[in-house]
Amino acid sequence: MTTPVVIEATAKHTATLIFLHGLGDTGHGWASSMGAVRSSYMKVICPTAPTMAVTLNAGFQMPSWFDLKSLESTGPEDEVGIRKAAGMVHSLIAKEIGLGIPSNRIVIGGFSQGGALAIFSALTYPQPLAGIIALSAWLPLHQKFPAEAIGNKETHLLQCHGDCDPIVPYKWGQLTATAMKQFMTNTEFKTYRGLMHSSSDEELLDIKKFIEKTTK
Repeated sequence: MTTPVVIEATAKHTATLIFLHGLGDTGHGWASSMGAVRSSYMKVICPTAPTMAVTLNAGFQMPSWFDLKSLESTGPEDEVGIRKAAGMVHSLIAKEIGLGIPSNRIVIGGFSQGGALAIFSALTYPQPLAGIIALSAWLPLHQKFPAEAIGNKETHLLQCHGDCDPIVPYKWGQLTATAMKQFMTNTEFKTYRGLMHSSSDEELLDIKKFIEKTTK
């Protein structure tokens, strides 16, 4: 993995946001947006996924957290790759804890494939996190839950999805939200009318409020 994009806190550093980009993007793709919505005491880390061949894109090489094999909710998944990527996220969390930031002051978030990895990484992490942000995302290896969830079932989850998303269908977001509610106690699913597979000012404002609420 290449060196992450890091935006240092502008006040005393007491919280950290780790934000994971979508397929084919880099850490630079979301850094400025997250830098704009974070609180002054928060450091932002936007890592870039390793470059790999992606089955769904005819084997072309691109930054990807794990291989994507299908756009069907019941299709095959890259379990080994998903678990390896979650291990990388857990190591980023451990690094922040080593710098003196408690796990419950660390927010994990992401967009699309990155949002999927954020959810999976949080639920397979034993220590409590401050919050989880999942934009236009889904729960990977969903059939293994809730048994797979070893932590963060009480952590606040903000799930956002546009109702005109042609890439990760809105229905996936709804199904994921329903599944999460079965074993998580603090979930919120927000719908953005007319939004496709992207973000919006309204969504970014909701993220800003969520960050302030979970790390104040």
